[in-house]
Amino acid sequence: MRERGLFCVCMIMTILLYGCSGFQSRSTFEEANALFSQGNYNASLDKYGEIIEKDPSAGDRALFEMGIIHAYPKNGLKDYQKALDCFQKLVEEYPGSGYRQDSERMIIYLGHAAAKDATIAAQQQQLDALRHDLDGKQSEIVTLHTRIKALEQKVFTFATQKGPIDRILIEKKERRLTLLSKGEVLKSYRIALGGNPIGPKERQGDNKTPEGTYVIAARNKDSRYHLSLHISYPNEKDKKRARELGVSPGGNIMIHGIKNGLSWVGDGHTEVDWTQGCIAVTDEEIEEIAKVARNGTLVEIRP
Repeated sequence: MRERGLFCVCMIMTILLYGCSGFQSRSTFEEANALFSQGNYNASLDKYGEIIEKDPSAGDRALFEMGIIHAYPKNGLKDYQKALDCFQKLVEEYPGSGYRQDSERMIIYLGHAAAKDATIAAQQQQLDALRHDLDGKQSEIVTLHTRIKALEQKVFTFATQKGPIDRILIEKKERRLTLLSKGEVLKSYRIALGGNPIGPKERQGDNKTPEGTYVIAARNKDSRYHLSLHISYPNEKDKKRARELGVSPGGNIMIHGIKNGLSWVGDGHTEVDWTQGCIAVTDEEIEEIAKVARNGTLVEIRP
C-alpha cells in the first residue's frame, strides 16, 4: 500500500510541475497527457519522445512521464526495466531537476516491484508445473480406478458362478452394503439410508432404517424404485419394542434402486440419505445384487 501511494504521489507531482517548459512543449505535453488519459500509451510515449528531441530542457519531465507510463499498472505493455531506464537517465542527465527526488524514489519502488514480480512469476511457474504433474497423476488415478473396478467385477463374476451369496451386511454408519459368501467378501456398495438414519427403526413414519437380523423375504420387479428386495422387517424384537411403545412398527423396508425416471443421478444419490427407511443403491447395483441374493438370504443391519 505504501508503494502504491508513492506511485500516486509521483503522478500528482507531474501535474503540479506542469508548465515549467516553453509554450510549444506545453502544447505537446497536453497532447501526450490526453493520449495517456485515453489509454493510448504507445502514442503518448511517442509524444514525450518528440519533446525530448525538440526541447531537451523539458526532457526531465518527459522522461519522468515516460517512466510513469512504462510502470502504469493498467498499461498492458507495462515494462519495469524501461521505466527504470527513464528514471535513471533523468537522475544522471538532469541532476538539478525538480523530478530528481521522486525519480530516485521510483527507482527504489520499481526495484522492489520488479523483485516481487520475478518471485511471483517463479512461483507461478512452479504452480503450473505442479498442476501439470497433478493432472497427469489424476489421469493415472482414474485409469487405475477403472482397472480396479474391472478386476473387482471379474472376481465378483467368478465368485458368484459357484452359487448365490449367503449373507448381506449393511453398515449404516459407513453407508456400506457388502455381499458375502461363506464369510468371504465378494463386493461392497455405497448406499443411502432413511432420512433419519441414526438409531433403529421404532415406528411407522420415523424415516429410520432398521437395525437387526432379517432375510430377503420377497422381490418386486415392478417397483417404483426400479427393482426392490423386501426385507423381513419387523422381526420379533422390533414388534415387541413397538408394542411397548404403543405404536405400529411399520414395514415395507426394501433394498432398492433409484426412483423411476431419476436413474441419471447414478452414484450421486448417496450424497444424501433420501429414503423413508429403505436401503438404496443404483439401478445397475440392485440388478447385480438381485441376481446373487435369493429369497431367504440373511440380511444383517448394523448401526
